[in-house]
Amino acid sequence: MTHDLLLKRLFDFTCSFAALVIFAIPMLIAALAVKLTSPGPILYWSDRVGKYNSIFKMPKFRTMRIDTPAVATHLLGNPEQWLTPVGGFLRKSSLDELPQLLSIITGDMSIVGPRPALFNQDDLIALRTEQKVHLLTPGLTGWAQINGRDELPIPVKVEFDEYYLQNRTFLLDIQIIFRTFVKVVKREGVQH
Repeated sequence: MTHDLLLKRLFDFTCSFAALVIFAIPMLIAALAVKLTSPGPILYWSDRVGKYNSIFKMPKFRTMRIDTPAVATHLLGNPEQWLTPVGGFLRKSSLDELPQLLSIITGDMSIVGPRPALFNQDDLIALRTEQKVHLLTPGLTGWAQINGRDELPIPVKVEFDEYYLQNRTFLLDIQIIFRTFVKVVKREGVQH
């Protein structure tokens, strides 16, 4: 592991552990809200594509009903019909993403990197592999997320991911984290 990657890993671990402590109460409230408003588990574990296209289980607070088809949200005819009573709020506030801090601690994810694709998003996986983006550890947030998030078509998303691959630095990561925070507060770029 190179010096830069070691520093990034140390930064990821330290910040994620601190965030778990800071967000423990909001996470507990979110977990209770999910449990009390819909049947099924609190966490949804989805098969995601990680570094080198390896598959890992990524946790999120469950925002969809348990009978929802296992496809990307944008492929559902009417995504709102599948949301749990608190699902829309959890998604718009990005609180559903907090359990991914566990994936950062284990090393399956980083704070900053391309968002992990669903295992069945073949077009996204193929294009990322072609552009060598699959060499990166996926992130909780990334360059594509602060430049459009759900609104971006796949080729544009991969262009942003490729830009990050070629230009990543600690300072760029800090800029992405800061801009992500601003977007979450403003609730920008979330479609479902």
